Amino acid sequence: MDQNRVVVIGAGTMGHGIAQVAASAGLQVALHDVSSDRIEAGLAAVERNLTKGVEKGKVQPQDRAQTLSRLTAAPDLSMAEGCGLVVEAVPEDIGLKNALFARLDEIIDADAILASNTSSLSIASIAEGTKHPQRVIGMHFFNPVHIMSLLEVVKTDRTTPDVLERTLDYGRRFGKEPIVVVDSPGFASSRLGLVLGLEAMRMFEQGVASAEDIDKAMTLGYRHPMGPLRLTDLVGLDVRLAIAEHLHRELGSEAFLPPQILRDYVDSGRLGKKSGRGFYDWP
Repeated sequence: MDQNRVVVIGAGTMGHGIAQVAASAGLQVALHDVSSDRIEAGLAAVERNLTKGVEKGKVQPQDRAQTLSRLTAAPDLSMAEGCGLVVEAVPEDIGLKNALFARLDEIIDADAILASNTSSLSIASIAEGTKHPQRVIGMHFFNPVHIMSLLEVVKTDRTTPDVLERTLDYGRRFGKEPIVVVDSPGFASSRLGLVLGLEAMRMFEQGVASAEDIDKAMTLGYRHPMGPLRLTDLVGLDVRLAIAEHLHRELGSEAFLPPQILRDYVDSGRLGKKSGRGFYDWP
């Protein structure tokens, strides 16, 4: 097993971001998705991010070139064999994750770590399809991955101390500040952040203030780097709706009941930045 080899499953916004920070840390990274087009789109997004970093003076040209040289496409899951860490960043579907983890469990070494980037699903439930649940753990990154410093590491009652410590070490190598959270609905970040986001939506729905002014209340009044509605647009309204519905079921709290405006926007295709329109209009 090579601790310096990482495989990322899912080449979307979170997946390619995770691949970027791992490659920037000097690790060899393979990026996998269900089609070669998606993989290539993910790799192209990493290249654009790094190019912007060079243009802004935040990334050295040689670092950009070296990072890209460490990134490869993984058209087949068999490329995970012998790696030290697999990070899953596929859609928030427990059945999909169960099936994926069961397949990976048969491919990777017994000591390798299987991590999920889920923001709300139970890590223990994701591990149910594996023969080695003790090496399954949560690694919840934040968008945009190459900028946000927090990493939420989620342990279950079966996660071994060795797996936890190695996961924390990977997180630090990726340039993140990890926190440790016990496996529970919404963990720490989603449970806290979603309450704020949903209340901001209700305020907007009730005409309390514009989206811009609601966001300014938090950025200027509480020094949040980004307002809750703009953040919702970046995360994706469909993603936030799915998480809210999940936490409402799991916790039974009305605080997580999705407001009607969120359902209406998702039904009409207003998903945020990725669709060009959410609570804001995006170019």
